[in-house]
Amino acid sequence: MAQRWSFLDVCESDFRPLVAIELAKSAKAETIEWFTKRIVDKKAKGGAQLLVKPLVTEKEGENIYLVGASHLRLLLGAEAVGLVKECNDNSMRTFTYSSRKTFKDFADDNHDFLTMAECQYIIKHELENLRAKDEKIIPGYPQAKLYPGKSIVRRLLTSGILVQIFPLHDREELKKLCHSWYGRVKVGYQPLDDIRCYFGETIALYFAFLEYFTFALIPMAIIGIPYYVFAWEDYDKYVMFATFNLLWSTVILEVWKRICATMTYRWGTLLMKRQFEEPRPGFHGVLGIHPITGREEPVYSSIKRQLRIYLVSLPFVCLCLYFSLYVMMIYFDLEEWALDYHEENDSNLSSLMLFVPSIIYAVVIEIMNRIYRYAAEFLTSWENHRLESSYQNHLILKVLVFNFLNCFASLFYIAFVLFDVHLLRQSLAALLITSQILNQLAESLLPYWLQKRYNKRMKKRLCSPKIDKDLSLVEQVNLEKEMGTYCGTFDDYLELFLQFGYVSLFSCVYPLAAVFAVLNNITEIYSDALKMCNVYKRPFAEPTANIGVWQLAFETMTVISVVTNCVLIGMSPQVNALFPDSKMEHILTVALVEHLLLAVKFTIAFVIPDKPRDIQIKLAKLEFESLEALKQQMPSNESVS
Repeated sequence: MAQRWSFLDVCESDFRPLVAIELAKSAKAETIEWFTKRIVDKKAKGGAQLLVKPLVTEKEGENIYLVGASHLRLLLGAEAVGLVKECNDNSMRTFTYSSRKTFKDFADDNHDFLTMAECQYIIKHELENLRAKDEKIIPGYPQAKLYPGKSIVRRLLTSGILVQIFPLHDREELKKLCHSWYGRVKVGYQPLDDIRCYFGETIALYFAFLEYFTFALIPMAIIGIPYYVFAWEDYDKYVMFATFNLLWSTVILEVWKRICATMTYRWGTLLMKRQFEEPRPGFHGVLGIHPITGREEPVYSSIKRQLRIYLVSLPFVCLCLYFSLYVMMIYFDLEEWALDYHEENDSNLSSLMLFVPSIIYAVVIEIMNRIYRYAAEFLTSWENHRLESSYQNHLILKVLVFNFLNCFASLFYIAFVLFDVHLLRQSLAALLITSQILNQLAESLLPYWLQKRYNKRMKKRLCSPKIDKDLSLVEQVNLEKEMGTYCGTFDDYLELFLQFGYVSLFSCVYPLAAVFAVLNNITEIYSDALKMCNVYKRPFAEPTANIGVWQLAFETMTVISVVTNCVLIGMSPQVNALFPDSKMEHILTVALVEHLLLAVKFTIAFVIPDKPRDIQIKLAKLEFESLEALKQQMPSNESVS
């Protein structure tokens, strides 16, 4: 196929590949011709007005194309997606091409005004907004139907014609980031602004939260060590520890909101307007007219979707929860067997055997969590949600409910049914430490080892003396296209959520949980950084203003932790001794204390503002200026005599 360029005057030496497109080896020539033409066509003709260049490789049949854009096109795209940049007066405003001179560090010859991540996000946005005009089918594929307004890229993906679209790494910038991020062991903060410039705000916010959460755990860890060493069975002192845990868990989440608002204001995403959501790629239905956009697109009955959710998905989730409880009872049978074995033999081996059931159960929990995750994804896709946000919310709900029960049901059973504090402490330690080790192996170390093996094979195949240095563009694309795809921050936040549960739910019986969490998170920062830079393809940047539904999930966990810690302390012999004759008075007192602590928690959350005062003033000022500008644009009404 001949090289294609947009109408903008760009010479070949100025072409900067930002995104790679891999089409199926069996893709037909007329399909490729049509698709690439739509990419380079002018916006007025329904194109994306981008630059496309085929990647010439030694392999026959490969259809890989590199996509870039001129500086002018990227600036116009920045306005189209609503990027917010810093102005010369240090305020943050939505970028417009007409007022480009008012923005800080802008110059017509400064091609670094937009970060590479922002440029790739703009190209992704333009590609996804390529829509069918009069085409009824994809050329060359009569079975692949199109209709006016349908996203071409999404149709190509669902038809298997388009294999993948991924942003390319900047090898030099990546080396600098790796060196400053995890290249050396140091005590200090992560280069969050550099991470944001390279990977985008969503990933930068995750690492910011991971770092913040790790520092926030340090006071709990410091206080927990002497409690573990000197006051193991002193329940009076554990009342103080549990109360501190309540205040700590509430304050850190409220302070995080403020830190998050400050960061995202500086990055510009706090001010970005939410884009109108398009139907997700897997959504299907009969053609109809969307009531908001007026475009023809698939329509699916909400009643059918609700029937699928309540008659299939909900019973399946309940069945999985029952199976999880069944496995839990098998674990308790193993615990009883290990205890009997220890009583009969009373040796060092039998003492070690006491921990074996908990370790086995922890491994089984991780396996069940991962199997259930695949089932939850299949079910949520089958429910046929129109929007990606709706799909994600239903998936998160399914996964959180199962993971919460699967990970914590045994601990609740031990605490409130068996009343065995020693077994609770032992099981909590085994579950926490084992899950941390397994997550490190499964999420980072194993993928990194597999990727290193693949790199060595590619090195021999490409006859490149140094696979990590001076990669040619062909070698780089061939390496990156075979890398695993980073599936987002879902699993990373889920791991922190469960860790937060282990630390907060039963803190009064195992204060060392925070210590192990801190140690794990320190290694997690380095291992996650390693996998982002060396294991997975570079993900597209996704602007975001906060951690989304995970904030609510963590806050819900703090409410549950108040209840569990109050009940645990209320069940202690010391508290029981205060109510020798009246169980009802005992229960009412514990309930009263629990309600008072919850009231304190919600009061603290209400008193601490979500945004710092200076950020509130800046946002209010921008809103006032927008309203004034809108008034000036409106025609003045003549007075009526």
